[in-house]
Amino acid sequence: MAGEAVQKRLAGLLAEVGSEALEQNPSDRALGERDAGGFFLRKKPLEGIASADSNSDFALSPRQLELFGAYYELFVRWNERINLSAIRDEEGILRRHFLESIGCARLLPKGVETLLDFGSGGGFPGVPVAICRPGIAVTLAESQGKKAAFLQEAVRVLGLNARVHSARAETLGRVFDCVTLRAVDRMEMAVTAATGLVRPGGTLALMTTRVDFGALAAAAGKGFLWGPVVTLPGSERGILALGRREPGSAE
Repeated sequence: MAGEAVQKRLAGLLAEVGSEALEQNPSDRALGERDAGGFFLRKKPLEGIASADSNSDFALSPRQLELFGAYYELFVRWNERINLSAIRDEEGILRRHFLESIGCARLLPKGVETLLDFGSGGGFPGVPVAICRPGIAVTLAESQGKKAAFLQEAVRVLGLNARVHSARAETLGRVFDCVTLRAVDRMEMAVTAATGLVRPGGTLALMTTRVDFGALAAAAGKGFLWGPVVTLPGSERGILALGRREPGSAE
C-alpha cells in the first residue's frame, strides 16, 4: 500500500470513528462504580483530564496525514528487518497501531507540555502523539538498540518535536507531565517504575484492556486517581485509562 493510499485509508477510518470514540460504553461506566484493589475509579471525569483535547473529532490536517503516510512506509520497511511488531498487514497496522494511538493523542489532557513514551518500541503512541499534538515535547524511551535506531530515524525523517532516550526510562532522572505505556514487556512492573516519572498533578496514560486495567491500576499504587476509562477508536478491547498523580503522593 503506497503512502497516498495509506493516507486515504487512514482518513476514511478516522471519519468512521469520528467523535463516537469519546463516548463511553456501558461496560466502561460499570468500571467507574467500584473500588478495586485500594484504588478509586471515579464515575465522573477528573477535572482537567477527561475533557482532554477540545478537538473532539479525529480528523487530521493534510500535513498530518502526509506524516502518517511517511511513518507507515518507514515502519513497514524497518519491520521487515527488526520485528517492530507482529502485526504486518496494512489494515491491522492502521487500526491497531495508528488509529488507537491517534485516539490516545486526542484524549490526552489539555496543558500537557512534556510526555514520556515508556518502552516506545515501534513508536506507539509516542510518534502519533508528536504528529497530532506538536506542542508536546515527546521523549521516546527504548532500551533495545535496534528499535531505538528506528525511532531516531523516524524523528529525523518526520521532523518531529521529539527525542529518543536509548536506555531504560528509569535512568532519565526527571519527571514529565504525562507518561504513556502500551504493550510494554512485564507491564505491571513497568507501570510501577513509570509512576516515579510522573510529576505531581501529572497523568499516567495506560493503553490496555478492561481485563488488565485493575491489576495495572493496583501496580500504580494509591497515589493515582483514575477517571472513567474510554474505549479506543476502532477497537473492541482496547481502552485508555488516565490517572492523575495526587500532589503529595510518594514516588
